[in-house]
Amino acid sequence: MPCRPFDNLNEKHEKLGAMKKQNYEAKNDLIRTRFEELKKKHPQRLRRRLNLSWSNWGFGMEPFTDSVRRLARYGMTYIELHGNHHGPDLGYKAKEILKVLRNSNMKVSGICGIFSPDNDLSSNRAIHRQAALDYIRRELDFGSEVDAGYMLIVPGAVGRPQPYDNTEFERSSATLRIAGDDFVKHGIHAAIEPIRSAEVSLVHTISDARRYIQAVNHKGVQHINGDVYHMQTEESHIGEAIISAGPMLVNLHMADSNRSALGDGSMDLDTIIMALYVLGFNADGHYVTPEPLGPGGDPYPAMFGRTDAALLDKLVGHTVAYFRERETAVTS
Repeated sequence: MPCRPFDNLNEKHEKLGAMKKQNYEAKNDLIRTRFEELKKKHPQRLRRRLNLSWSNWGFGMEPFTDSVRRLARYGMTYIELHGNHHGPDLGYKAKEILKVLRNSNMKVSGICGIFSPDNDLSSNRAIHRQAALDYIRRELDFGSEVDAGYMLIVPGAVGRPQPYDNTEFERSSATLRIAGDDFVKHGIHAAIEPIRSAEVSLVHTISDARRYIQAVNHKGVQHINGDVYHMQTEESHIGEAIISAGPMLVNLHMADSNRSALGDGSMDLDTIIMALYVLGFNADGHYVTPEPLGPGGDPYPAMFGRTDAALLDKLVGHTVAYFRERETAVTS
């Protein structure tokens, strides 16, 4: 007697149901289990939502007032400021920035440090390492005026994936140690950011950042800035890496798998959100900061790009709405 189609389909479903889960799925399940236990035993820890910020340097040459008004219009209350003090006469002026922010009821989360070959902590040219120290000190002076909680630090220049030599890790950590007292003085966290190997020559993972912080060996340099776009390339599992960062994690840059608006790619945002709640990241001084810059080996040209206000409206609006939608779905 010939096999009936539905019998055959049921057999296939049974076989699929018995399949061993892929490694990333098993890790997802572990995070989900921890999250569900937190939700059941301590529901009060889920009442507060994650702090959303936005890294504005990807807005290019758009006037700062326009950027802030857009972010406020879509419900943002924090902004990560472009670290643009590349010389004593350059960059934002604190009084002007604070006036614009107050008019929109927004605050500064932190400073996005911009490190190129000209101000490279790991450079084999002393003049460039000194430029990095001078730049950090200018940003910290500014950051203390606008009440920034952290400054993002990249141990090697972005856009230079080829190492100078085999001792740049030691040069970079030793150079940043010199600025350690400055971070303590201003009460601003130095947040080390691991970046994918296509863009930088050193410190690509959370574990690399922890090792780098240990090498710096200064109480002023104790924190990490994660970035899920880089983590999808360099980490074996993003949620697992987030939890492994522990209390050192102070900010998490967000973009979808294609480095575009959240919801436009295949990033597993639910697991990331669960990992953050397990970590207790929904607290003062901790931020989730979208930074959708688009794909490419060196994103820094975006700083000087001409912007399309309508496209930026869509980028921000879609990202904020999708993140809050998924956060509500996960925590409900």
